[in-house]
Amino acid sequence: MNTEYDMQSCIEACTHCHQTCLETAMNHCLETGGKHVEPGHFRLMINCAGFCQTSANFMLSGSDFSNQVCAVCVGICEACADSCEEVGGMDDCVAACRECAESCREMSGTS
Repeated sequence: MNTEYDMQSCIEACTHCHQTCLETAMNHCLETGGKHVEPGHFRLMINCAGFCQTSANFMLSGSDFSNQVCAVCVGICEACADSCEEVGGMDDCVAACRECAESCREMSGTS
């Protein structure tokens, strides 16, 4: 069973990922242009930011669906980390996404 500490840790990871993805997309990517604003990559960053915020909201509200939402968040964060790594120059975003994916994986009980 997940402890309150694990949940708080996951909420913090999701919140950090939300902030990092949104800030990176809106500042770094828009200002850099090129591959950074290609629709697939940019859309994924915005979706990741939004879904991480949603995951945190589900946990904060004590929703019975938190584990399922966290399980989906894992895939989105991993995809975003891979995309940011491929495009390059977004190490903070890659790290935040990987940390969030791992925390959500633990919360959801998926392997």
